[in-house]
Amino acid sequence: MAAFINGIGLISPQQTTDPAMFLPEVMEYTADFLHAINPNYKKFINPIEARRMSRLIKMGITSAKIALADAGCQMPDAIITGTGLGSVEDTEKILSSMNAGEQLMSPTPFIQSTYNTISSQIAITLKCLNYNSTYVHRSFSFESALQDALLQFEEEVAATALVGGIDEMTDNHLQITRRAGHWKTLAVNNLQLLSYKTPGALAGEGAAYFLLENQPNSSTYGILKDAKTIYNLEGSANMEDVVATFLSANEMDINQLNAVILGYNGDIEFDRVYDRVGSGIFRQTQQLWYKHLCGEYYTSTGFALWLAANILKHQLIPASVKFNNLNSDKLQHILIYNQYRNTNHSLILLSNK
Repeated sequence: MAAFINGIGLISPQQTTDPAMFLPEVMEYTADFLHAINPNYKKFINPIEARRMSRLIKMGITSAKIALADAGCQMPDAIITGTGLGSVEDTEKILSSMNAGEQLMSPTPFIQSTYNTISSQIAITLKCLNYNSTYVHRSFSFESALQDALLQFEEEVAATALVGGIDEMTDNHLQITRRAGHWKTLAVNNLQLLSYKTPGALAGEGAAYFLLENQPNSSTYGILKDAKTIYNLEGSANMEDVVATFLSANEMDINQLNAVILGYNGDIEFDRVYDRVGSGIFRQTQQLWYKHLCGEYYTSTGFALWLAANILKHQLIPASVKFNNLNSDKLQHILIYNQYRNTNHSLILLSNK
């Protein structure tokens, strides 16, 4: 069962909070990770209530409200969120207080540190008593949320679903995971990310919410056709075969794809995965990339879905995301392929008809 993308709200390191604008200016950074640009939260959240909210929760509520307003929807039938880490900032506050010794600790960080706080706070703000769920599957989190929404539509238990992917980065988490070789050790220029040829990705963060419906409206961006996750391909399957089977299940073949969005993140070791499919099954397909704009994080495919949906709606591919020189006259079908450290692989298919 496909779903129509009728509204989008995105907070990212780029200027993406206004749904009417599609990458008006590409933001250039020289940094070791890309911070999301904070909008004026007072426009979306009561300042008194916002005082007790962490930045992650404010990002989630704001991006959700932008998506609902973009679609002209007051109340969704379901709120589904994917997050790889949840509120890391609040978790760190709890651990820091415990480490400081016995003392009376504030309950607020503990309450907000749970993974489902984001979806719950959105529901409380909207006074929504409908289906509410959170998926914490690391780099499968957002895709799992999309799959849940598609099942809701297929089983006809929901007609609208507010689906999001959200993750934040803190200095502590950055330093800890950097020791495991996940991130760049020095500041890099995001627009020249692939020129460094070094291990580690450029870290990022963001919050993306999408209002999915079973019917199109005047604001429809495109159609979410399908989403698939594949765990650990090594020695068990070939990614090219997986792509071909996935497209076939959706009554398509590789020649019908107008573009593929690949998750290059600057890590020379794992970007080779994209090099293989880029010179293989996608060699005749226009290739795009996106993580130089938002950085790498567990739910970064939310940014990729925003990019693909806007490309279909505007029939325009920004020069900043083009990876090769192939071009398509008309943009009808776009595939997103992402992998995290060659362990978690995912495919998301969009169409405009």
